[in-house]
Amino acid sequence: MANRILIMMTSGPETPHRLGAPFFQAMAAAALDYEALMVTTMDGTLLMKRGVSEGLAVKEGAGKSVLQFIRDAKAGGVKIYVCPASLELHDMTMEDLIPEVDGAMGAARYSEIGLDDDCRVFCY
Repeated sequence: MANRILIMMTSGPETPHRLGAPFFQAMAAAALDYEALMVTTMDGTLLMKRGVSEGLAVKEGAGKSVLQFIRDAKAGGVKIYVCPASLELHDMTMEDLIPEVDGAMGAARYSEIGLDDDCRVFCY
């Protein structure tokens, strides 16, 4: 049985209805004592830029921002990383990111984790 979940987050600000579930799923996995890792890549990395996720809602009128989903996941034990290549794609640096980001994780490392028999990978 797997002990780790890796969530690859490629969805970004232009698809807000897709942004709550990955953080909720990661938080649920962490609550079940799985090691829960999330890597944002492509447009998902834009969510980690200061000032972006605060103004996004998964559903209009829901009263909960995407940043609140991120913070709930962090409070539940989820580790959140950004792909360095996606930072470069969006002309961003680590200094542009919200404090909830744990660091950067490149393609070689997240591929290694995702290919491990002890891990299940979900993509959004």
